[in-house]
Amino acid sequence: MDADAVIKHNVTKQGHPKALYMLFMVEMWERFNYYGMRALLALFMISTIIGFSKSTTSEIYGWFTALVYLTPVFGGYLADKYIGKRHSITIGALLMACGQFTLASYDMIPARLALCIGLVLIILGNGFFKPNISSIVGELYEPNDPRRDGGFTIFYMGINLGAFFAPFVCGFLGERIAWKYGFASAGVGMLIGLVWYLLTQKKYLGNIGMLPVSKDTSVNHDELNKPLTKEDWDKIKAIFTFVFFAVFFFAFFEQAGTSLTFFAEEATDRWITLPFIGRWQVPTSYFQAVNPVFIVLLAPYFSKMWIHLAHKGKEPSIPNKFGWGLFLQGCGFLIITIAASLFLKSGPVGMLWIVALYLFCTLGELCLSPVGLSMVTKLAPAKFMSLLMGVWLMSSFFGNLLAGWLASYYESWKITTLFSVPAVLSICFAIVMWLMVKKVKYWMHGVK
Repeated sequence: MDADAVIKHNVTKQGHPKALYMLFMVEMWERFNYYGMRALLALFMISTIIGFSKSTTSEIYGWFTALVYLTPVFGGYLADKYIGKRHSITIGALLMACGQFTLASYDMIPARLALCIGLVLIILGNGFFKPNISSIVGELYEPNDPRRDGGFTIFYMGINLGAFFAPFVCGFLGERIAWKYGFASAGVGMLIGLVWYLLTQKKYLGNIGMLPVSKDTSVNHDELNKPLTKEDWDKIKAIFTFVFFAVFFFAFFEQAGTSLTFFAEEATDRWITLPFIGRWQVPTSYFQAVNPVFIVLLAPYFSKMWIHLAHKGKEPSIPNKFGWGLFLQGCGFLIITIAASLFLKSGPVGMLWIVALYLFCTLGELCLSPVGLSMVTKLAPAKFMSLLMGVWLMSSFFGNLLAGWLASYYESWKITTLFSVPAVLSICFAIVMWLMVKKVKYWMHGVK
């Protein structure tokens, strides 16, 4: 057994490679960095420092979050061809940290220039980081390993653990003290993750992901140089089918940073009474932590559930899981549509309406997003692994563009109309996905 095989088979009591948990920590800090910034970004842009309208803010936010998920296509290609996954992660982390510190420098250089440069650096850094760390997680498991979906669900929990803490730290510092401290704390989080990664990567990963595929001597290059077979092309068709449906899931899911943030700010009664403190208004940015806390609480159960169902031969197929993801999200937006109707009739609504929305969206997310990451590592030909991981992440590019476009109508559409669109379309796309299950499973050629 070679050194990398030993790494893969060095498992915890839960049966997953120890390297999974090392990558979990890296991803946790990277997401702390990103979601800490995201919790503040829209509020920062409508503040007096930047002075954008809600419509302009939504459009810029949509383009930014979209481009964050477009650059992984190029980052994945460069990693596969020239750089290697491991070096790409280092480059990406450094660029993202620099982006956060640039955002924090708005009082030293023109604020809008700092905003522009900072967002560009974060976009580029994410392109190098995101597809490659996910691809390395996939390399920890053998093909058709039943632990793979569960492993990605655990990895996804790391994403959301960082996203949970970020609004409380970065949001508090940014909203209550100064915006620059919120952005700077996000940058510090990324540096912590980078240091952890550099100190532990050799121990836990060996040589996995060090070399680009074209130079990796452990790879069968005769296999890589073969033209794609009909089965390979069918699997790629399946990937693009999942990408298409994911576009609409993320278009509605990403309302969290714009229209749902505006709703929390303006249409929600955020006052609570605390012992020894008295009346206290919950900061708007804190609502960005609701989805991650549900992920952290529920992801372990989903991980165990997929493995348990797989052992019994009852695990839903990937297209079935996607259908459930869309359907549950649609139910969440039905809830917030009702809340919006109540707001129009009688004023601000309770915070539990937004919590209920995020619960259903989280249940849908756990059926779709980590499963999508796992799906790519199962279906993609080896020589295009990081590239097609970038294509999967590109679903969020188009999704975020649509999200920004939809949220830009927050002030011009009736709010019940704005939220009923995601509700109806999510459920309709779920039905279409379920109708396509047989065809998509054929394209997958037995991959489970």
